[in-house]
Amino acid sequence: MADSWSELKQACAQCTRCSLGETRRNLVFGDGNEQARVMLIGEGPGEQEDLQGIPFVGPAGKLLDDMLEMIDLDRTKVYIANMVKCRPPRNRDPLFVEQDCCAEWLRRQIALVDPAIIVCLGRIAAMAQIRENFRITREHGQWYTVNGRSYMAIYHPSALLRDPEKRPETFADLRSLRQQIRTLCPEVYANG
Repeated sequence: MADSWSELKQACAQCTRCSLGETRRNLVFGDGNEQARVMLIGEGPGEQEDLQGIPFVGPAGKLLDDMLEMIDLDRTKVYIANMVKCRPPRNRDPLFVEQDCCAEWLRRQIALVDPAIIVCLGRIAAMAQIRENFRITREHGQWYTVNGRSYMAIYHPSALLRDPEKRPETFADLRSLRQQIRTLCPEVYANG
């Protein structure tokens, strides 16, 4: 792909395809290792993300960092992006038209990162990336192959903050993720 990271970020920052760009404070493009073997995809930025321009920095982000740490990962070993790059008003779910407008940016990010494993954080990302009728309560933690990559969805960290009873299931999903990383890309754990 001809895009470089700097070209893609610059083009995305100038995007006016939907109305979300009119109300954002900052573009929330992505964060982490741009050559990561593991990519995490959420739904969209919240208030703290909009203020800082970095995905998953609010309370859900702190929980995500803790979740990654449980399986010996951190932001230097993964790349994190969202379905939409601008905050939906009042943290509502991104509309399909907004997701469609941002889909090309995410597709190009995936192509540049070229991960072996993609983890969808929550129902919206799973429905867009794995299958339209994805059921997070039934299918979290299961592995799927999409376009030659291994995909799994887990509960969104915000859902875990609202419903801590889902955390044991998510810990099992994280253990499965660690095993899949060791199988498909053991180099992730080779340096520490």
